[in-house]
Amino acid sequence: MTARAAATEDTSVAELVEKARQGDKRAFGSLVELYKDKIYSYVSRMLQDPSEAQDVTQEAFVRAYEALPSFRGASSFRTWLYRIASNLAIDSVRGRKRRGRNAISLDQPLDTEEGELAPQLPEESRGPAEEALSQELQQEVQEAILELSPKLRPVLILYDLQGMSYREIAQTLGCPLGTVKSRLFNARNQLKDILEERLGPESFPIA
Repeated sequence: MTARAAATEDTSVAELVEKARQGDKRAFGSLVELYKDKIYSYVSRMLQDPSEAQDVTQEAFVRAYEALPSFRGASSFRTWLYRIASNLAIDSVRGRKRRGRNAISLDQPLDTEEGELAPQLPEESRGPAEEALSQELQQEVQEAILELSPKLRPVLILYDLQGMSYREIAQTLGCPLGTVKSRLFNARNQLKDILEERLGPESFPIA
């Protein structure tokens, strides 16, 4: 995306946010359509449970709508929305640990009234053997990510899987840039250790 296109998109979002703050439900509906797949993708990777991820995603937009009058634009709407979703997801992770609840893998897309919300990133076409190996490795990575702490997991997902910058993650999680970099470093090292223990040394090298 060019800088001009990005600026146009930011302007369009800002206009929708302002209309939504003034009570325009259609404008807020447009914001939901714009961000629902991204928020669901993030939350689903945090929770690895399609039903729970859908509930948290819906709750994030409800919270955002209720809190819109307090949104002052200190950060982007996207970052603000991710922060709401992240807090809810982290609360859910911690609640799951207290309940001793097991995770469910994301092998199937989630059907909703608006169509499928695919939790997995699209993959190139592969042969049956390669596809089976890829799915097995993907499952191992998903399960390994679940073993990361609620502090480390969101940083890894937001940076490596959602493509956020350090600054955006710092705004989303409400922590300093240095903390983001430290947590990402620790998360990658822990994930590497977990995968090496599961699959053997150098089976899944992480930069």
